[in-house]
Amino acid sequence: MKKEELVEKLAKKMKVSKSAARESLNTILDEISGSLKKGKDVTLTGFGTFSVAKRKARQGINPRTKEKIKIAASKVPKFKPGQALKNLVK
Repeated sequence: MKKEELVEKLAKKMKVSKSAARESLNTILDEISGSLKKGKDVTLTGFGTFSVAKRKARQGINPRTKEKIKIAASKVPKFKPGQALKNLVK
């Protein structure tokens, strides 16, 4: 499902305009992104938890030249599904 399809479904279920549904969805996504940027976890009970994982610096290999390269440490977004979501997908 793409974002625009989700907006259409939200608008239909909430009985609001597509622009209002889009604004609501964008606000939710902005709040989740903002919390992750600050290093805070976001837990949606029954759905899952968004968090930030730290990756250590490591050594990699350039597949084209087979040359060893250093990959810097980084932070990446992570999602852990909640039990209710896991059960729903089974």
